[in-house]
Amino acid sequence: MAKEKKQPEPSFEAALKRLEEVLDSLEHGSLSLEEAMVAFEAGVRLVRLCHQKLDEVEQRVELLLKDDAGRFFTRPFPEDENSSGS
Repeated sequence: MAKEKKQPEPSFEAALKRLEEVLDSLEHGSLSLEEAMVAFEAGVRLVRLCHQKLDEVEQRVELLLKDDAGRFFTRPFPEDENSSGS
């Protein structure tokens, strides 16, 4: 009995793109009930994956925003460096 190779996790962008494709196929209604269920299940997995990746990024950002005493501080996120009014 051979073990299945676990495929590497897609990037956030790849998962989001695939989720958009799944949603598009579900919205058009051209899938059979069974195909729609398979697509829906895949979509749910992709949503969970994207949510997990966003949580991981949020944790990393929080770590970067702690000062030496362990206190969090906030700083405005620069929207566009070129629009600073210069």
